[in-house]
Amino acid sequence: MTDEELSFKEMCQRFDVTPRTLRYYEYIELLSPRKTGRARFYGSREIARMTLILRGRKFGFSLEEIRQWLLLYDQKGTREQYQTFVELANRQLGELVRQRDSIDATIGELTELRDVTEALIKP
Repeated sequence: MTDEELSFKEMCQRFDVTPRTLRYYEYIELLSPRKTGRARFYGSREIARMTLILRGRKFGFSLEEIRQWLLLYDQKGTREQYQTFVELANRQLGELVRQRDSIDATIGELTELRDVTEALIKP
């Protein structure tokens, strides 16, 4: 890990999140910046956690799932955390496949309806 440290504003800019989002992640204890007076500073641990949080959100995991998953590292170590990630990923992959199948079916139906409608209006 590096000794890099970001201010609140820099953290928002680096991860393209709003101040409200960053404060909320602190409130629900996903992040724990070092505080000096009212200023907050995010070290390499918090930067890494933010990367994982945003990646988890991108993949569709809930904030509670992400919070529990991050806690595993502190409580039980890397192996347990990895095992839990595999289980969460398998579940989420199944859900994404179901969503894709539903979208594909909807696209098919809409395409068919459009084609039928288009045929009705052709001279």
